[in-house]
Amino acid sequence: MLLLLWYYFSVPKQLFNDPTATIITSKNGVLLGAKIAKDGQWRFPETDSIPAKFKHCILKFEDQQFYRHFGFNPIAMIQAISDNIKAGKVIRGGSTITQQVIRLARKGKKRTYFEKLVELILATRLEFGYSKEDILKLYASYAPFGGNVVGIDMAAWRYFGVSAHQLSWSESATLAVLPNAPSIIYPGKNQKKLLKKRNRLLRLLLNEGVLDSLAYELSISEPLPQKPYQLPRIAPHVLDLLAKKHTGKRLQTTINTSLQKQVNQLVKNHYEVLQQNEVYNMSVLVLDVHTREVLSYVGNTPTDKAHQKDVDIVQAARSTGSTLKPLLYAAMMDKGELLPEQLVADIPTVIAGYIPTNYDETYSGAVPASRALSRSLNIPAVRLLQQYGLQRFRDELNVFTIKDLTYSADHYGLSLIVGGAEGSLWDLCKTYAGLAGILNHYQDTSSEYFDNEFVEPIVLTKKKVGFGKKVKQKPSFGAGSIWMTFEALKKVNRPEGNEAWEFYDSSKEVAWKTGTSFGNRDAWAIGTSKDYVVGVWIGNADGEGRPELTGLHAAAPVLFDVFNLLPDSNWFSMPYDDLLKVTVCSKSGFLANKECPEKEMYIPIKGATTKPCPYHQIAHLDATRQYRVNSSCEPSDTMIHESWFVLPPLQEYYFKTQNADYRSLPSYRSDCTPESLEHMDFIFPKGNTSVYLPKGFDGTPNELVLKIAHTKPETRVFWYIDDQFIGVTKQFHEMPILPRPGKYTITVIDEKGNELKRRIEIKE
Repeated sequence: MLLLLWYYFSVPKQLFNDPTATIITSKNGVLLGAKIAKDGQWRFPETDSIPAKFKHCILKFEDQQFYRHFGFNPIAMIQAISDNIKAGKVIRGGSTITQQVIRLARKGKKRTYFEKLVELILATRLEFGYSKEDILKLYASYAPFGGNVVGIDMAAWRYFGVSAHQLSWSESATLAVLPNAPSIIYPGKNQKKLLKKRNRLLRLLLNEGVLDSLAYELSISEPLPQKPYQLPRIAPHVLDLLAKKHTGKRLQTTINTSLQKQVNQLVKNHYEVLQQNEVYNMSVLVLDVHTREVLSYVGNTPTDKAHQKDVDIVQAARSTGSTLKPLLYAAMMDKGELLPEQLVADIPTVIAGYIPTNYDETYSGAVPASRALSRSLNIPAVRLLQQYGLQRFRDELNVFTIKDLTYSADHYGLSLIVGGAEGSLWDLCKTYAGLAGILNHYQDTSSEYFDNEFVEPIVLTKKKVGFGKKVKQKPSFGAGSIWMTFEALKKVNRPEGNEAWEFYDSSKEVAWKTGTSFGNRDAWAIGTSKDYVVGVWIGNADGEGRPELTGLHAAAPVLFDVFNLLPDSNWFSMPYDDLLKVTVCSKSGFLANKECPEKEMYIPIKGATTKPCPYHQIAHLDATRQYRVNSSCEPSDTMIHESWFVLPPLQEYYFKTQNADYRSLPSYRSDCTPESLEHMDFIFPKGNTSVYLPKGFDGTPNELVLKIAHTKPETRVFWYIDDQFIGVTKQFHEMPILPRPGKYTITVIDEKGNELKRRIEIKE
């Protein structure tokens, strides 16, 4: 009974506990990369099938009676003992494949007759617990193939650069003879002996009818491998990412092999150009909107260690630049606090000491919200964030689970919307994919939502995303506001060479956003179609900024090159159930009042609660239409009443420089008593600010130039500092001053009696 118990438990359930390499394959099974096992051996996880050619070869060479014996072959053993006695030493073993599996599991104990007896007993026990095919798989997986190469899967890649199932007859025969003497026969060494063994095996296959004469002649003419091949490195950063949690596993990823290779080449091509400007790093991520599968993942460029080639920038926290702006615009439209084409102010702005500037350092005065978004203007975004509420917006960002967005609203301040926060390419692409998914699901479910749209993308095929349950309530923004935001982003000016994209039928419709962080450290471009999201980050991993490194000029060309590799997509369906057709003012984008020129357009449903246009008023003109009049100077029945588009003075000052058709409100006729209106505003200085006196090369202070905008530039304006008159201007209202350090009140009064004050502090 003791012997029976020992025999029953003599073979452990887990025969091999050796560490294995981490292997990743593409969705269609192509090897993308591998990480060596912890013990320094290239040992792939146990193979799931043995190639037919290799199976024929290994059985013919090692164990022709494999399917006829029960773990050992007595005839072969007797012949081996006889030959060893004659030779006076061990020259052959006579072991079956089953016995060799046992010897491999016992870590190569000394080859003695007693050890052979132990192997024989354990081999019979192995035959009880395993099928013949399972035993063959164990042998193929753990047999040595020279050096630190273990198993047929690794050997095929190492010596021939192909998967085991792609081996030819000659290649299969070469590998079949290696485990017999792996320490002395391997590619690049003892070529004559290896060639002789291979050809002898091929001759046996010919004699057995496994090969015909033509296949045999072709096989023996093939050369032997001369040096090892490098394993594929198609997605090295995906391998590193997955190896952290799945060490030693064979993993099938969602990566599309063809797309990954093409994106790798694109990144390499752009890197070769960008490095001339000392820009060394780039990452690209491609997601399937419908499944949230990662189709391509390029974590970095093929640079060198000095430039952090191993850093996975897809997962790295970087300044978000302007990539969060679409979320603010969508939020405000969704709450009915902004209309798609509503004019927003783009003027010099100071908010609690924070002075935002546009990238090109220009001002539009007033610009439609959709155009402010498509042009990525910073000042309108900051002003809208202040209007919407910084804390409110920060709280709403939690739904997107941007992992690196960890601080409070006060920490970020209003710069949150222009790059003051950090996020990864992974999380930003996930966010854009969630927005696109809301639109797709809204259409597919007849105007319903899912409650888990911003789910983590998946890299492994064994996982599937769950979008949660259907709900009537929107998870973040409604489909209407997202669609309107994407419509604005579709109109973003494309990179050089693609400006006329909309005139070509072959052009892809993409909603996309660029971003450039402070100091030109990060260049972003993220775009989405109905089916795909593509994200690109470019910069230096160490944070060094470079001139001309912008989202538009650096990242956007890569974005559209990647989109050109993807299948065409239809544009998102218009979510009519979450939109409302209204009449808006054609000039201001606000809901139309009775004085506005009108047009019809769709807006998010809550937009119907916004205020009517504040910029149109009735101007009362004289018969010449050159002057305004009122009841103090003109009978009402002779007045001409005309609707007039009027912006506040500072907005008007900048607006009319870019809009030649803008007409300032006429001045009152000289015999009329003017009505009190806002006529002027400061351009510089901004309110309640500290100003440092500029200094020349010799260290002496230079003059400050005060500047205002007036609705009627020809009006004379009188300037005062602390009630002391300093001068008068006309047409060009600029006044140079050279005050001592201190606090001052600047006062301007025009000849009509309109007055404006501003407090500043002068510092050296």
